[in-house]
Amino acid sequence: MTLETDRLILRPWQETDAEYLYFYAKDKQIGPIAGWPPHTSVEDSLNVIRTVFSAPETYAVVPKESGCPAGCAGIILGDNAHIAGIKADEAEIGYWIGVPYWGQGLIPEAVRRLLQRCFENLGMSAVWCVYYDGNIRSRRVMDKCGFNFHHTETGKLSPLGDIRTEHFMRITREEWITCNGD
Repeated sequence: MTLETDRLILRPWQETDAEYLYFYAKDKQIGPIAGWPPHTSVEDSLNVIRTVFSAPETYAVVPKESGCPAGCAGIILGDNAHIAGIKADEAEIGYWIGVPYWGQGLIPEAVRRLLQRCFENLGMSAVWCVYYDGNIRSRRVMDKCGFNFHHTETGKLSPLGDIRTEHFMRITREEWITCNGD
């Protein structure tokens, strides 16, 4: 499945994308704030493409201008989501983009397209996003896309093994319809 926006193509990751993934994902400003370690080699990135990024609804974020992957965005459905108590008709969206693309509005554009997919094609009743305390850029994306604060959980073990505070944001189908004037 390939999705499109004005400036982006969201498409499945390919093994040939490993060098691009490594180029962006090795940056210490990207992974740790989101809870994952920087990539250490092209082989490491290839392994991520073959495992984590092979999940359904996981997309390479490809700016049309360059034609090369610069980030990742995906929908995690019900049972596979990282949120305790999430319902079967709810999803979680996760995302990141390489530092050279920060501040250009590309990730909000990608997230809006994923929200459209969730609500119009996948029949979701709500979509969640989660960010760690201090990840202000991620929170701004959520605000721009209409997510509302739901709750905070403290003392959460991150995949990196440290204890963090997580903030949970959510948008319901009805809120999304209202935001989009449908």
